[in-house]
Amino acid sequence: MAGILDIYTDGGARGNPGHSGIGVVFKVNGEVVANFKEYIGITTNNQAEYQAVLLAIKHLKNFPHEAVNFYLDSQLVVCQVNGTYKVKNAELRPLYQQIKDMLFFENVKFAYIPREKNQEADRLVNQAIDGYLNNKTTSQ
Repeated sequence: MAGILDIYTDGGARGNPGHSGIGVVFKVNGEVVANFKEYIGITTNNQAEYQAVLLAIKHLKNFPHEAVNFYLDSQLVVCQVNGTYKVKNAELRPLYQQIKDMLFFENVKFAYIPREKNQEADRLVNQAIDGYLNNKTTSQ
């Protein structure tokens, strides 16, 4: 049965730019149904935030839904995707356009939430970065 899918995304960079990770949490009726994390290399924090949304969109087809609510602690990305702010940064523009192209048919809302309400996605970001850095250290 399809319903409302709540998606919490986060991206972070250690340094700006720096080692970056993304985290995504899918919830239905407040219960976690899936989560994803990925190390994405050296990027800026804003690029990582956009990449997290794109990762979530790639997984949408695996979850029946009537509507999608995205929750991000990046006010910049929320305002850009909602059209409140223009996307002036040349590196963010293609990421923004990918989101718009991929979601043109969806019933989607983007909302800003404070960082403390996005702790699950933030934890995944740090796990992705730590996993890469720890693996890199032990394999040398």
